[in-house]
Amino acid sequence: MAPGTETKVNELDERKVVILKAIIKNYLETGEPVGSRTISKLSGLNLSSATIRNEMSDLVEMGYIIQPHTSAGRIPTDKGYRFYVDSIIRESDQRMSEATSLMVQRVDKLEMLLKQMVRLLAVDTNYAALISGPSTSTTKMKYLQLSIPAPGQILMILVLDGNVIKNEVLQAEEEMDYETAMQVTVMLNNHLSGLSLREITPKIITDIMVQAGEQKGNVKLVLDAIVEMLEHGETNRDIFTSGAKNIFKYPELADVDKAADLISAFEEKDRLNELVNEVTSLTVADGAAGNNIQVYIGGEGPIKNLKDCSLITAHYELGDGMKGVIGVIGPKRMDYEKVMQTLQNMKEQLDNAYVGNDGQSGPSDDK
Repeated sequence: MAPGTETKVNELDERKVVILKAIIKNYLETGEPVGSRTISKLSGLNLSSATIRNEMSDLVEMGYIIQPHTSAGRIPTDKGYRFYVDSIIRESDQRMSEATSLMVQRVDKLEMLLKQMVRLLAVDTNYAALISGPSTSTTKMKYLQLSIPAPGQILMILVLDGNVIKNEVLQAEEEMDYETAMQVTVMLNNHLSGLSLREITPKIITDIMVQAGEQKGNVKLVLDAIVEMLEHGETNRDIFTSGAKNIFKYPELADVDKAADLISAFEEKDRLNELVNEVTSLTVADGAAGNNIQVYIGGEGPIKNLKDCSLITAHYELGDGMKGVIGVIGPKRMDYEKVMQTLQNMKEQLDNAYVGNDGQSGPSDDK
């Protein structure tokens, strides 16, 4: 912000602010003076053209807009542009402050963080955004908890680094009471805590089964569930999306058939997992480090339905092998520089989101 040019925020009421922003946005897009009838269609104020003309007259008197000719619409003045730019800066600072606050809080549940971040990404870029949950095949187990929610059932709760929580209800092979469940929990944690799937060797499995005694059937059931959860987590991640409707803002993507294909690709979990997995594979195949910015234009992308779009991705890492993908999908004429910078900033935030005070991965103990 230039010195001495600060805008008086309280000088304009909410209605004048909406009208002024609508005038400036329309003028930036068309380069033509903006009339009251145009604003009545754009602003969503449900006001008559006469009322809007009165507000526009006030804005002229206040120096935010001018009327170049008697019968012409209005165009912004330097003061109007300054208000517009300052408001963008304030809104951007607020969003970044909210994101930073989110990081400082070090929320225990990664899912909450990712949902917040993907919404912020869609708002910041004005395109469609996605974030995948981290892969888990190299993630270390923090601990396992078994309980008995009902006779014949075993509730298995698996907590991974980063406090990623997996759970499943299993049908017991043998009768198991609460005390036995606690004993099996302690035994499994003694053998498995701190290990990734790749570190669980056949010898460890053999030792566990020897100690299982009469609970061999249930222990095998739990071990199989752990393996399935971790293997499934590598290729079937949680995918969080936001801003799908933003594609309708761009005429080249708003065609009914194109829009249907795009939304279908964007909302189907299997196809999004395919996208994330192929992006990851392409990055590795290119010899990249796995966490850099990648740009796919049109047919270069991994999903055919996105051939009319550009896709920009980045990989984030929470430590201990927990990696995920952030992506933005938009028209080929997207603002590449802005999107790449936004992704880089968000990647860095996610990289640092789960680093504790000791420098190790995992949420901080500070509350």
